[in-house]
Amino acid sequence: MAATCPVGFDTERLRAQVIATYDRVAREPEGDFHFHRGPEYAVEYLKYDRQKLAMIPTRATARFAGVGNPHCIGPILPGETVLDHACGAGMDLLFAALCVGPRGRAIGVDMTPAMRESATASAHGAGLSGIVDIRAGVYEDLPVEDASVDIVISNGVVNLAPDKTRVFREIYRVLKPGGRLYLADVVVARELRMEARVDPDLWAACIGGALPATELPEVAAAAGLRNGRYTERFDCFRNTSAEGKVSKDLRVHGANFFARK
Repeated sequence: MAATCPVGFDTERLRAQVIATYDRVAREPEGDFHFHRGPEYAVEYLKYDRQKLAMIPTRATARFAGVGNPHCIGPILPGETVLDHACGAGMDLLFAALCVGPRGRAIGVDMTPAMRESATASAHGAGLSGIVDIRAGVYEDLPVEDASVDIVISNGVVNLAPDKTRVFREIYRVLKPGGRLYLADVVVARELRMEARVDPDLWAACIGGALPATELPEVAAAAGLRNGRYTERFDCFRNTSAEGKVSKDLRVHGANFFARK
């Protein structure tokens, strides 16, 4: 089962590598990476609305590195509380803040200081500081109260977690009864070979820790989430260096996934 990393896997090395990678994205968004970034990628590959993107500061959009589009999964309503689970530079978070309006809250949690700085600065630049709350933390231990969130959005980060069962339990914990999960993540057609699953470089490339498409709904259901279903798929690795790291039959792609507490 791919929900947990292999025995003996160096999780501390993985976390350090992930932080270093996204610290560099925050500081050098135009640098050379194994994944796409930026507003053109978001529009052309992931179906983000160009006009709405123009409402978000470029500091956030330039550092966007998601794999799907959680905003296509379902509505975010005025007055709701949204948690962006590993918010990065804050593009999805600020989209959510615009949706919830002054009566709502948009909480962003991230473990990379430079990304939190970018998200905070972008919220200020967009005039959304009164709605947006940026917190330091990790997805296995969210700094969020029980049953306090209407929606969890997540874009391209669950695959980076060594223990996905724990991550989904945390999502379940913070959601209110009836709360929704709008998840975008990387999935594969079948479980990766062991040599790929123990390679921290491939994990940091958002591939080594990806769940098989059949397994993600099972992990979500085991945590207590219901009505799990895929809603859309995205060819997010097309024309990247990561595209050639795994065999074509694995069919690595981004996918939108909905579930409810």
